[in-house]
Amino acid sequence: MNIKIQTYIEMKTPSATLSWEVLILVAHHLDPKTLAIASCVSKSWLHSMSSDQLWKPIVTANFPSLSTLPSAVSYCRLYALGHSTAIRRRQIPSKPTLSLSDLVFAVSITSKCNFCVVAAASRSVDALVMDPPGVFSFGVGFEDCVLRKNEGLEEVVRVTWNVVVKGWRGVFTLMDCERKVRFVGGGEEWFSEELPAPSCCSKVVASSVVADVKVVMCDDGGGKVRVEKVSMGILSVVDWRYVGVEDGLRYLQHFLLT
Repeated sequence: MNIKIQTYIEMKTPSATLSWEVLILVAHHLDPKTLAIASCVSKSWLHSMSSDQLWKPIVTANFPSLSTLPSAVSYCRLYALGHSTAIRRRQIPSKPTLSLSDLVFAVSITSKCNFCVVAAASRSVDALVMDPPGVFSFGVGFEDCVLRKNEGLEEVVRVTWNVVVKGWRGVFTLMDCERKVRFVGGGEEWFSEELPAPSCCSKVVASSVVADVKVVMCDDGGGKVRVEKVSMGILSVVDWRYVGVEDGLRYLQHFLLT
């Protein structure tokens, strides 16, 4: 018998005979865990320790919304459901099976007026620099830019960003976006596109994350401008911060490994 229960009973009943009235009196002073242990003593104790009279105030105090459900389920069962849900909410998500070393980023910037590639690169992600450290945001330099543009030129460009699992085990498009940009030395252009929710969710449910791309340009001399760097990341719209590396990898898993 649980020591807490036994001590309380010994205080209330000097004789060896245990009355059910005393048992119920004791039960009202026990916490949910001890009640659950006591219900394992015997069938009679199970019946007594599982009564709605005992569990209703416990459920109401801990899970008030569950206590209002018009259900035939016992309050003991409702508490068990609420308790298991609370534990799952506190659990730390499992480590993603994907790693940065599994991935390759392929990014390109294409002119829409003549379909020429302005800049393009494919890089192993683990070789890229996190910008800033610890989050799913990476920078790619373009020392040998494909095409140089006239200073001050405005035109529509298309930015595409694909993530490839090494060995071509999976490909996912994080961005395929186009809009007008102005080519200015030292200028920056931002592209953003809402990402889909994982396939396990309804298509009408937003994912709360967006693909974010920043294009940085530099003066290349002679009135020409080129793309110097592109930063790519996954941004949370909840707090407008880049997601952590593990959260980014968990998100990509839904599309690359399923």
